[in-house]
Amino acid sequence: MTRGLAAAGEDGPPTFEHDVRPILKAYCLDCHGGGEALKGKLDLRLRRFAVRGGKSGPAVVPGKPGESELLTRVRGEEMPPGEKKVPADRIAVLEKWIAAGAPTIRDEPQDLPAGIDITPEERAFWAFQPIRRPEPPRAGPKDRVRTPIDAFILARLREHGLGFAPEADRRTLIRRVHADLTGLPPSPEEVEAFVADPASDAYEKLVDRLLDSPHYGERWARHWLDPAGYADSEGDGAQDTARPYAYRYRDYVIRALNADKPFDRFLVEQLAGDELVPRPWTNLKPDQVDLLAATGFLRTAPDGTAAGGGDVLVSNQVVADTIKIVSSTVLGLTVACAQCHDHRYDPIPQSDYYRFRAVFEPALDPEHWRQPGQRLISLYSDADRSRAAAIEAQAQALQRDVDAKTARFLALATQKELEKYPKDVRDRLRAALDSPADKRTSEQKALLDANPSAVLSPGVLYQYDQKAADELKKDAERVAAKRAEKPPEHFVSVLDEVPGVAPQTHLFHRGDPRQPKLPVGPGDLTIAAPDGQRFEASADDPALPTTGRRLAFARYLVNGKHPLVGRVLMNRIWLHHFGRGLVETPGDFGALGTRPTHPELLDWLADEVARGGWGLKRMHRLIATSTTYRQSSRREPSAGSSDGENSLYGRYSVHRLDAETLRDKMLAVAGRLDLTPFGPPVSVAEDSVGQVLPEGDSPRRSIYLQVRRSKPVSMLAAFDAPSTGVNCDRRQPSTSALQALMLMNSDFTLDQAKAMANRLRAANPAGPDRPRRTIAGAWALAYQRPVSPDELNAALAFVAAPRRGEDPELAALTDLCQQLLSSNEFLYVD
Repeated sequence: MTRGLAAAGEDGPPTFEHDVRPILKAYCLDCHGGGEALKGKLDLRLRRFAVRGGKSGPAVVPGKPGESELLTRVRGEEMPPGEKKVPADRIAVLEKWIAAGAPTIRDEPQDLPAGIDITPEERAFWAFQPIRRPEPPRAGPKDRVRTPIDAFILARLREHGLGFAPEADRRTLIRRVHADLTGLPPSPEEVEAFVADPASDAYEKLVDRLLDSPHYGERWARHWLDPAGYADSEGDGAQDTARPYAYRYRDYVIRALNADKPFDRFLVEQLAGDELVPRPWTNLKPDQVDLLAATGFLRTAPDGTAAGGGDVLVSNQVVADTIKIVSSTVLGLTVACAQCHDHRYDPIPQSDYYRFRAVFEPALDPEHWRQPGQRLISLYSDADRSRAAAIEAQAQALQRDVDAKTARFLALATQKELEKYPKDVRDRLRAALDSPADKRTSEQKALLDANPSAVLSPGVLYQYDQKAADELKKDAERVAAKRAEKPPEHFVSVLDEVPGVAPQTHLFHRGDPRQPKLPVGPGDLTIAAPDGQRFEASADDPALPTTGRRLAFARYLVNGKHPLVGRVLMNRIWLHHFGRGLVETPGDFGALGTRPTHPELLDWLADEVARGGWGLKRMHRLIATSTTYRQSSRREPSAGSSDGENSLYGRYSVHRLDAETLRDKMLAVAGRLDLTPFGPPVSVAEDSVGQVLPEGDSPRRSIYLQVRRSKPVSMLAAFDAPSTGVNCDRRQPSTSALQALMLMNSDFTLDQAKAMANRLRAANPAGPDRPRRTIAGAWALAYQRPVSPDELNAALAFVAAPRRGEDPELAALTDLCQQLLSSNEFLYVD
């Protein structure tokens, strides 16, 4: 029975293609059509196959649900096997479909290729459609439409009888945009200058200044490093080996964003920077080092082989995790779900997973696995090596003199020691000591073993001649000082291929690397291109010493035509500006992800970023200067009833500062923040009560703290910094008692409150109005606004209350500062 496509809809009965096949794919086709063999000889890929049935007879009897074996088995939870069962609402769809005669939308094909094919319905899914540039809706002169973004947002608001909220005041805007673009609070002077600026474009100039700030790259690098899965340790079990050079990738991301490197170049360098640097890799220039460091994107996955060994299961897990990072970050799809079988929900066959893997396997080859230490490239130049060799030669000459002097001193000391023995024993001991160790007789060895005090070492020389021991110590220091003159040797961790080694990628049976099956070639997902136009990379690029697969694939991804890359990118940028994405599942644009709230706007943004040369600062400016972004966060009762979650963006959503921004803000208002950029991370360690803290209570920006998988910084972890598993598509904000306790009792919060109090006292000389001035200064630092009369009176009463201790005034002001640092107004951005 067939039914016209135009007739298929929500009001009609379910159809096989639209309603039933997705259920069967999720729960049944793995055994009945998607695998190499049919269980029970039953194929459920087509309606007529289900009617034909298998060993047990017809699975579906059209019009007769009670006689349909498929329905009986899923109701009785016999099928599918295992814990995963078909939910009741899906069973109801199957029953309704069978009762309606098991209709299809169109005539079914006579034959099907092996496996689960991709249907027209799956190709019609929004995320796989080509990106088209919609025309922004028309707007009038009074509509406050500043950018095309506003036109799209306003049109949706009006569909629900809503409009834009009033614009936020200037104090709110500067606080908001500072937190958003740099992650640092404005100074009181910056706030007052902006509030008083009469220029009509004062806000636009503020946005430009912040985008030009070096702190912009530090802020937005964090948003890229989360989905990239950045960490400063390998995650190899309890050992959690440190990655001493991972920071070069972090610094690369910061520098690239500050330089506004076009995203297409940014992505190509991370996927294939090594293939852009001519070999051999000697005397590398700074830009070449950057290209190699960029491949750290493909070295962020946990690596269980770091502690030694290259077990095939462990190394394959590194490959699988890397594929997960790339696919979720760049494509916004759960490609990893197709490792063991065809994806149950999205049109990603298992062969596509291994086609994707073949792009990366020459560099991540489990059969020729290289542990992290084998992926380091020295940054020593020929000049460095020559200088180091010359210094080493000088050090060895000094050492030879020291060795000779040591031998003389030891000989004299030995003579003193031997005088303690009887003459016959003394002579035999001297003969044994004078004989080379490998020429001594067994009797001589036994004699020395029996008289160990006769065998002296430089370490005991002080017992015989303190002056000689002191002289040798100074000589050793001179040798060490000479060797310290060598230029330090640094390294960069690289993901690269071994030239001439190109493994054949195979599809693994059930994802088991010990059971390779059919060979596959490198390429993109079939669904990411029109039917019959799937991108397939050349197995080997003759113009390169390596295969060139990653370089070709990366360039294909950013050609402006890929349906996912631009959408995923702009959705992530939107998410971090507004606290929610146009698609709320940034790592899953597939069937189980959420649908875009503004699909036309998302397509327009995806087209605009590519059309504008992939410049990210331009897109930030477009968003930050829009009316949509500048709205007040105040909830209007009428709007709240229509759009409680603010999914239509009829106001700005209040959201809490993320963990790193909160810590940095506390340090900033306390006057302690160290803005030194780049370099190795600040080590972390547990204190006596188990809190993980930066070494030496370092006030560096949080992005420069070590990300140790086994030791997340306690302050950051409490405020939802991501767990360092594989990667983090989106942080999930929470409100917990642990956060309140951290603000109330942690040494970090108390120390910043005290530092802030000292800063305020130092800025306000003693006098009768000092309490008022310090309180006003505290509000300006913490809240970037004047203190209100009621707040001032309450604060004056609070600090005037008696305190014990050597400095009651400081104690009172510290308590006040702690309350400000723990308040919602400090923690949240509106």
